[in-house]
Amino acid sequence: MLELIKSFWLTSYRTDKTAFYYELVSVVFTVVGSCILTFTSPEPKMALVFPIYLIGSITLAIGSYRRRIIWTTVLASWFTIMNAIGIMKVFL
Repeated sequence: MLELIKSFWLTSYRTDKTAFYYELVSVVFTVVGSCILTFTSPEPKMALVFPIYLIGSITLAIGSYRRRIIWTTVLASWFTIMNAIGIMKVFL
């Protein structure tokens, strides 16, 4: 089982190293944003959440575009637009 997991990660890395790192950044920022959202509820700090999620969604959109994964690219692009709108609502 561990060998299968290792192979999965290595294949992802070897097929497109740049996309791999974009995806890694996306996961880190999205997890941090989710933690902030969860642990500051019921009054979340959206001034932190939206910018962090924006970085996560942009990097996921780029990584999935590089890998030619259409629906993930569409979804990540949608999240990017929504996070940008959220930032405008919070800061403007």
